[in-house]
Amino acid sequence: MFVSPRRVRKCHFLQICATCFILCLMIFWVPFDNDIVSHMKSYSYRYLINSYHFVNDSLSISRDNLNRVSSYQYLINHREKCQQQDVLLLLFVKTSPENRHRRDAIRQTWGNEKYVRSQLNANIKTLFALGRPTDHLQKTQQQRELELEDQKYQDLIQQDFLDTFHNLTLKLLLQFSWVNAYCPHARFIMSADDDIFIHMPNLVAYLQSLTQMGAQDLWIGRVHRGSPPVRDKSSKYYVPYEMYQWPSYPDYTAGAAYVVSNDVAAKVYEASLTLNTSLYIDDVFMGLCANKMGIVPQYHVFFSGEGKAPYHPCIYNKMITSHGHVDDLRQLWKQATDPKVKKVSSGIWGRMYCRLVNIVLLCKLYYVDTYPCSAAFS
Repeated sequence: MFVSPRRVRKCHFLQICATCFILCLMIFWVPFDNDIVSHMKSYSYRYLINSYHFVNDSLSISRDNLNRVSSYQYLINHREKCQQQDVLLLLFVKTSPENRHRRDAIRQTWGNEKYVRSQLNANIKTLFALGRPTDHLQKTQQQRELELEDQKYQDLIQQDFLDTFHNLTLKLLLQFSWVNAYCPHARFIMSADDDIFIHMPNLVAYLQSLTQMGAQDLWIGRVHRGSPPVRDKSSKYYVPYEMYQWPSYPDYTAGAAYVVSNDVAAKVYEASLTLNTSLYIDDVFMGLCANKMGIVPQYHVFFSGEGKAPYHPCIYNKMITSHGHVDDLRQLWKQATDPKVKKVSSGIWGRMYCRLVNIVLLCKLYYVDTYPCSAAFS
């Protein structure tokens, strides 16, 4: 019986492909499977049980041991920053000692207090929260540079802990303890990373409208619901069972940017005094504090995820935050705050045009972690 050489080569090719596919499954299936299982457990717990009281109880510190909670000395502080002033927004930017160029860009754009006062008729206070430099060889020089920077701008708040990823919860505690001590009357408090873009005109207008409604118990941002702890030891977000043994975190907002009202800030500070602070995922710790006080995060479609928001005037018209901006911050600020942006979406035809553009930009067949498709219809 005659067999075509072409058919033989085709069979060999299919065998090679099948072998490669099986090997890939053997290599990647275990972590892929673990990821699926962890999410199934997490979502099941979140949507079927949805009770974290025993989590709070197990992580709580008895009031007899409150003196054991670490407190860190201020290396740089400005107690007078918002005394005897009507502050609409106290803006805390989480930064690292070496990120001077990011702080300067923020001072010149969305964190500029003078711009907000003169152009938006609102009073905000911008502060940068940070710890000690981590470079052992240059820490003295870096600290001196920070002190000179603060002498010029007077907007750094620094405590005596190492500025590392695993101390992010300490940076969170710095913010809420400072608010409690020196600026409890600020109507809203915002925490943001130093690679975030904030459309300050849109945010101020939004907060002013909330003020008129007398908003309370407010915590808004990009909400994560039913998120499981990361058990992969190679991930920087790895959390061992000894630190957090349950299959799901309480609901929380992404730490990149969120806003709380002053009553929520006071409650979070109170809860933080009685919870074990060893969990170094700061946005999750925030979720634990809020959950203990009965505060529920509210999802806002124009707080972006990990990805950058699309660059387009129809997006700028309603955007609040966008993540991942360092080198393009000044350029984006100039484009997004241009008065012509409002004209693009004005009138019936402008609104129809922007609706179509936003659908094209946001409603993708594949997942893009910026604004959800629902933002195109809001």
